[in-house]
Amino acid sequence: MYKKIYNNSQYNHYNVKDVNLIFEKQLLHYLLLIILLGLTYLISRTGDFFAGQYYGINTIIWFYLSIAFPVIHQVYVWFCWRTQLHYSLVTRIFGARGFTYYSIGFFTLALVRIIFVVILAISNRNSFYYNQFSLNILAFIIAILAVYLFYSVGRYFKMKRALGIDHFDNSYGDRPLVKEGIYRFVDNGMYLFGVAIIWLPGLVYASKAALLSALFTHLYIWVHYYCTEKPDMKRIYTVD
Repeated sequence: MYKKIYNNSQYNHYNVKDVNLIFEKQLLHYLLLIILLGLTYLISRTGDFFAGQYYGINTIIWFYLSIAFPVIHQVYVWFCWRTQLHYSLVTRIFGARGFTYYSIGFFTLALVRIIFVVILAISNRNSFYYNQFSLNILAFIIAILAVYLFYSVGRYFKMKRALGIDHFDNSYGDRPLVKEGIYRFVDNGMYLFGVAIIWLPGLVYASKAALLSALFTHLYIWVHYYCTEKPDMKRIYTVD
């Protein structure tokens, strides 16, 4: 069974019943989210971003869905990680299967996000007027980097760790950070190249709306990193 964490002196300094730990840096999270949503709205007003439809549903609806689900997904991860880290809530409720159930939720939301961006790109296809060959080359480069990233995750980092197993199993706090594969060159390969696959539908279908959605998503994942993951890593690994 996954065990409650943590036993190091840094964690013991805090009162685990202090709800403020759950919301650490989340005010900043939502402030930055509001700013990103505002910027996305302003950009969308500068041109015809929402031409087209798919299955009788206007592009703007698919766009809103493609924006909403990254927010839902990242709030879901924050809630599961923080409540597990400080209260062992997930494993208290689901026992040894807690991480499995969390992972199912994670992958379901990730899949829905990708589906909505693909549909958005199809609905809004050929709205970005640029040389398609150049867009395809850029998509190919992103795809190669993403493949190398996921290879590195599978071989060196491991998918469980990428999903946040270190919030569930305190033995990970004693393990070194991975510096092999793509992690030899970048510390945040998943945020740089894994999330970059969200750009592919917009590039392949030359969709202005899908590219704007990808821009929001890629910027917003860094909000998750600085406001949720990085503070958690300091507690789990005692890193700077």
